[in-house]
Amino acid sequence: MTASNSWLLVIAGYAILLAWPISTLALVSFAVRYMASHRRTVVDRSLAHGDATPEHFWIIVPALNEEVVVGNTVNAALGLGGPGGTLARVLVVDDGSDDRTPEVLAAIDHPRLYILRRNLPHARKGKGEALNAAYRFIAGLTAEEGVDPNRVVIGIIDGDGQGSHNILLEVSRMLRDPTIGAVQVQVRIRNRNKILGAVQDLEFGAIVNACQSLRDTIDTVGLGGNGQFTRLSALLALGDAPWSACLVEDLELGLRMHLDGVGIRYTSRATVTQQAVVDLRRLTRQRTRWAQGNLQCARYLRQIAASKRIGVTPLLEMYHYLISPWLNALVTVVLLGAVLTGAAGLTIGHPMPYLPSWTGLLVSGEVWFAVTFFPGLIWAVVHRYRLRDEKLSRLLTAAVAYPVFLLLGLVATYRAIARQASGRQSWAKTERLPEEPVPLPLHVALAA
Repeated sequence: MTASNSWLLVIAGYAILLAWPISTLALVSFAVRYMASHRRTVVDRSLAHGDATPEHFWIIVPALNEEVVVGNTVNAALGLGGPGGTLARVLVVDDGSDDRTPEVLAAIDHPRLYILRRNLPHARKGKGEALNAAYRFIAGLTAEEGVDPNRVVIGIIDGDGQGSHNILLEVSRMLRDPTIGAVQVQVRIRNRNKILGAVQDLEFGAIVNACQSLRDTIDTVGLGGNGQFTRLSALLALGDAPWSACLVEDLELGLRMHLDGVGIRYTSRATVTQQAVVDLRRLTRQRTRWAQGNLQCARYLRQIAASKRIGVTPLLEMYHYLISPWLNALVTVVLLGAVLTGAAGLTIGHPMPYLPSWTGLLVSGEVWFAVTFFPGLIWAVVHRYRLRDEKLSRLLTAAVAYPVFLLLGLVATYRAIARQASGRQSWAKTERLPEEPVPLPLHVALAA
């Protein structure tokens, strides 16, 4: 390796390291400006295109051994109201629970609560199959009632989820535009008193929010497993099984909708809260499932590129979202290998051209340290500025822990590659934590 090639390698390495904080600043700048301008544009556009305001709401709660939280989730969902006082019907899919989930549900006596029990061997085929069963039930009942499926909205709230009181009103406002078929609301963390919970709320409340806001401007919003709301007509267009066995069935549904020309919007004016995973082992397992599901969705890359409904900018963003985790994992291995090789060369007295001295290694370490901690600190400030429901000192503590969180994500990515290569698709359910009870709403009127 010549000296000139050595310097090119050094420059490339620093460019890769600095790309992350630079892109973070760009995204932060956009997120701040978005809140002040683009929101008004979206609402105005919805009103201009006509009035396709939903009139009927269903909340699906997929439940597998959710005895600790499902009572609160159902009671909270039954209290949600839409335009004109319209109330949501709640359909719980008990997917073969063998804990006290059936007893907890049976104790909730409410005319707008429906329980769909699935038993083995048909149960426990994955969240996607449970959602498909609920979808078919709702579609059949909608047809029997003679209701226009374009006016029916199906929301997904996980077993530990609780929607904000304005969630149906905000979703309805976004869906007034007949070209919009789905809305994803912001996700927040409730149990953020623990450091892992605080880091995950930093992720959802600031970083994911900024990314989704950016996607909202270029029509590439992704659907999440919690807090997605979709027109029944958009799901019907995808056939008898809109959700698949993919480990991130929500992400795949969003990709299928974009390919089908369905508009998806994002809003941070309404939220669904969920529990954080506060055990490192379980958190790694959860992120491994997400990463493996992302890898499974790579099969859509060719369809996305060939689609005439997806423009150049949305295409690039979708490719970035689907490919960047794997590129990051590869680049990390390359950079780490280069550093270890350079350090070994210094140790044995034969330094590599790109790392001629221990001083150079020290400088590289300082740059790596700054690059690693800088984005988390910036997002902590953004979180405080935008949401104002956490102390800055608490957020800065979460920011300091954020690099460890990213390292965990890399480990999950490598595990996901190994699992996908070996054909392993199963995953363990996320553990729930007990909470204070949410009271059953007093009103019992049937949904319109």
